[in-house]
Amino acid sequence: MKTLKRAYLALILLFLYVPIAVLILQSFNAGISRAKWEGFSFRWYVQLIQSPNIMQALYVTVTIAILASLISTILGTMAAIGIHAMSKKPQSMMLTLSNIPMTMPDIVTGISLMLLFIFTKMDRGYFTMLLAHITFNTPYVVLSVLPKLKEMNKHSYEAALDLGATPGYALRKVILPAVRPGIITGAMLAFTLSLDDFTISYFTTSPLVQNLSTLIYSEARKGIKPTMNALSALMFVSLLILLLLINRRTAESS
Repeated sequence: MKTLKRAYLALILLFLYVPIAVLILQSFNAGISRAKWEGFSFRWYVQLIQSPNIMQALYVTVTIAILASLISTILGTMAAIGIHAMSKKPQSMMLTLSNIPMTMPDIVTGISLMLLFIFTKMDRGYFTMLLAHITFNTPYVVLSVLPKLKEMNKHSYEAALDLGATPGYALRKVILPAVRPGIITGAMLAFTLSLDDFTISYFTTSPLVQNLSTLIYSEARKGIKPTMNALSALMFVSLLILLLLINRRTAESS
């Protein structure tokens, strides 16, 4: 029975990762043909770096991921502290409201935000994509910070106030250090989700402002170029490293 379970797990892993392994291997193929190996080469990675469209999309992706993760971490941390301080019934209601964006399909969130931007007559582009990423990242930060707040001694903050600390000082010196692991995990998760997002970005930006995901989609409609293999390989490796770091931090803090 144990052998059968291991074989089943191996089959699932092969099904998931063999296509990615083939893609990464093809990114080092010197030729254009995907059916024939013509030698090992970094040709497509060099072309990738020299492409202005890809470099612009990389700039948009990285800057939005950094800004969105930073802003959503601040908002999510403050929201988590506020929710934690509520009484049981309002807290339950707010937790439900904050969890809804995470359970909704991305396409629903993307179309909803697109309609909001159209209704408010905002031109879709860099700023609207940034707002969209902040919107879907914030609940994940709340989810990361709340467990650390629950582990905290609830009397520590009150004791700091009794000893003469101002609310702001107690927040900086008592609460934030106690929940720092959750804040860092939430920030890294937000950064990873922002890098990886396609659906919401697609509906909340214009063709003139593209991140890597929307660029790959638009290029794939014209036919898969070898540079797209190289770009996809780099994105996979980057996200894998980030996810491993997040999992390690989560394991260390639990």
